This record gives sequence, C-alpha cells and structure tokens, in this order.
Amino acid sequence: MITKKEVEHISKLAKIDISSKDLDMFTKQLGDILEFFKKLEKAKTGHVQETSQVTGLENVSRPDEIEMSDIEEELVECTPHKIEKKSIKIPKIM
Repeated sequence: MITKKEVEHISKLAKIDISSKDLDMFTKQLGDILEFFKKLEKAKTGHVQETSQVTGLENVSRPDEIEMSDIEEELVECTPHKIEKKSIKIPKIM
C-alpha cells in the first residue's frame, strides 16, 4: 500500500500541488491502482502472442503528389518568373 508521504513525494516530483484534503483521496486512488497492477502481474500471458496493432493494415499512407487546382494553375501561368511547371520563383527574403 502506498503511504501519504510517498504521494506527497510523487506530487512534488510532478510539480503538482495537492491539498491535505485531496491527499487522502489520491493516496487511496493510487493504492487501488497499484493493487490492480499486482493482480495483472499474476495473469498468465505466456501463451498470448505479442502484438502492436490488431487491424491487419500494413501501410495506409499514400505517396505525396502535388495536385493543383485550376486557380493555382492560372496563378503559375500568369507569373513571369517560373522555375518549373508547378513552381514560382520569388525573391530571397534574407
């Protein structure tokens, strides 16, 4: 079981001010959480396969592709300083 002194120490490490009224509540709650972890430690999980995700999806990202709207295309077309088909040359700022 966790003590009030240990909870005070944890709150100082976390830089959280806890009133004396809340100290009792947090001591009980942290004690309950630690007791639950003790129960979990007793669970037999040797036969359970490790997993990092359960959906089966491997790669859900798409490649980056530039898609210009009609307005952007018009902007590039009317600019006198084009570098490439989809780029505009601007003056250096620094």
